[in-house]
Amino acid sequence: MSTSSIAPIKPALPTVAVPSTTHDSGADTAPCVIGVTSCTTLGTTLVVHLTGEIDHYSAAPLWALLDCAAEAGYTGLVLDTARVTFCDSGFLAVLESWPRHGRRLRLTNPSRAVEHLLNAARVSGLHTVRAKATGAGVTA
Repeated sequence: MSTSSIAPIKPALPTVAVPSTTHDSGADTAPCVIGVTSCTTLGTTLVVHLTGEIDHYSAAPLWALLDCAAEAGYTGLVLDTARVTFCDSGFLAVLESWPRHGRRLRLTNPSRAVEHLLNAARVSGLHTVRAKATGAGVTA
């Protein structure tokens, strides 16, 4: 038995034109991105020039780089952070982990974002690394 019908099972709803609006949720949905503009070695010291934004998620490549450096026997780390535009506790965790194993850390050319993070951490008693705007930096 076959029946055919030209009427749809459910009638179509009338279409209503909706004006296009932009909704700003207030949150930046772009992922933070960290870049390494150069990475060189001086004996057992690794010199890394960072750029971009460093948070908990974007710090993963930096963790991997530093893990490989530690396994390769590097005991010194110089981080040039002049071009870091944003950083949070994810970067602070990287900074605190390197010297824990008897290695040396030096920050050079701290950007405003890095200075703010270090100052906030120092005031709260969470961090003791200091940075200088000169190329010399401070050893942790």
